[in-house]
Amino acid sequence: MVCCDVRVVKLGGELLEEPTRLTALAHRLLRLARSAPLVVVHGGGREIDAELGRRGLRKQAVDGLRVTDAATLDAVVSVLAGLVNTRLVSALVSQGARAVGLTGVDDALGLAEKAPHHRATDGRIVDLGLVGTPVGNARGSLLSDLVTLGYVPVVASVGVDASGQVLNVNADTLAAHVATTLDAKTLWMAGGTPGVLDPNGETISRLTREAAQAMMANGSASAGMVAKLTACLSALDAGASDVRIIDGRATDLDAAPGTRLCEGRK
Repeated sequence: MVCCDVRVVKLGGELLEEPTRLTALAHRLLRLARSAPLVVVHGGGREIDAELGRRGLRKQAVDGLRVTDAATLDAVVSVLAGLVNTRLVSALVSQGARAVGLTGVDDALGLAEKAPHHRATDGRIVDLGLVGTPVGNARGSLLSDLVTLGYVPVVASVGVDASGQVLNVNADTLAAHVATTLDAKTLWMAGGTPGVLDPNGETISRLTREAAQAMMANGSASAGMVAKLTACLSALDAGASDVRIIDGRATDLDAAPGTRLCEGRK
């Protein structure tokens, strides 16, 4: 737990691909970091897909969760821990942030266990392979120490189990886990869309737990959104009070268009 409330912001990989936009995003993140301690968690979906293609491997995913064999894991680690993390840290440093690149393997802050077989929304039971589910006894002291000292930890969504096996961890899931570990009240999932959209393509400004669960159950939530909603509900369960899915392209992330997850009629 940190000395004051920390913001956890998850960045979708689509925000991190184009250099000019990345520089602008880094500037916006720096503004956030100056107002409150900040931890950034990131994915890298499309760049992982591209790397798989270069290696002649086929992408497999269920409900937004990547099915991961050993060859896929090697590509995931290469892209997330290497290319994307370094690029993002570099952009933040160029804006004056004291950014530090990490993965969930560092100090086992993303301690995980192999995910159980997944029941897909279409009813199938799927073995996700080398995919990890974060566990409750992960360490948060490294992140806590870093933010207390004024650093901005930038965490790639790779985890590790107790035996040292590296695991692919969904970035939304890891972000919610980091927020829980730090007792963070704020979790923002920033991506390339303005939150959760209704059938007319309009942003749903507030979404109750019951409505989110209904969207996942009836198939109206896309595969990627299922993972985000599940992670957001997990953060609510752990006591987070400002849980949003926002448009990471907005010039002011604090006021970005998006959807706020809440309990009941709040």
